Amino acid sequence: MKTRILLLGGTGDALQIARVLSASDVYSVAGIGKTPAGLTCIVRTGGFGGAQGLQAYLEAERIGLLIDATHPFAARISGNASIASRAAGVPYWALRRAPWQPQSGDDWRFVDDWPQIVAALAPFRRPLFTLGREPLAHLDDIPVHQYWVVRCLDAHAGNARASVIGARGPFTVDGERALFGMLGIDVVVSKNSGGSATAAKLEVARERGLPVVMTRRPELPAADREFDGVSELLSALTKWSSDS
Repeated sequence: MKTRILLLGGTGDALQIARVLSASDVYSVAGIGKTPAGLTCIVRTGGFGGAQGLQAYLEAERIGLLIDATHPFAARISGNASIASRAAGVPYWALRRAPWQPQSGDDWRFVDDWPQIVAALAPFRRPLFTLGREPLAHLDDIPVHQYWVVRCLDAHAGNARASVIGARGPFTVDGERALFGMLGIDVVVSKNSGGSATAAKLEVARERGLPVVMTRRPELPAADREFDGVSELLSALTKWSSDS
């Protein structure tokens, strides 16, 4: 019987991998946003109960390969995956796409956490947040001189001092130009996610001379094999499947 694969995902890159999985393989998503449709593999939503819960799942479901294609900022999930895979004796592969690098003309202000974000934004009036749902917990704390625009996967009511846009990438340069101009954006807040799906905002910020408050990536655990792109991982997966 073919060895089963467990794919931890939630990103567009993970969905590309999920589309080549077989009917016995499992694609696990966090449950935020829409559940992918049209896949041959099993789609599982929700957590596992930490590293021990994931280890138990790997063993009970006879998983032979664990692939981590979660967001680069999902450090807790990646940490649990590393611990569980070692404990269960299951190979652990990880997709580690390269972070964005500042280019000529960029004005990036690097931060590590929410208090540093708030401090970096103090001089500005119209920030665009592209951090996911995190700013939604702070909509009642918006400084009096600011109006926030928050873009995340799901729409939200916002309030009198904030608009929340529900949207999923990829985003285009033309679309970002229109958004920045219409809303008077004067600073962008971003995680250093890497990849091309949401990079257009950085190009438009560069064009308009706008600062980017950039959250540094957390440290992630080492994997048995690490890949910087989907195509490289899929090639390795084809060979692994033929050898299993």
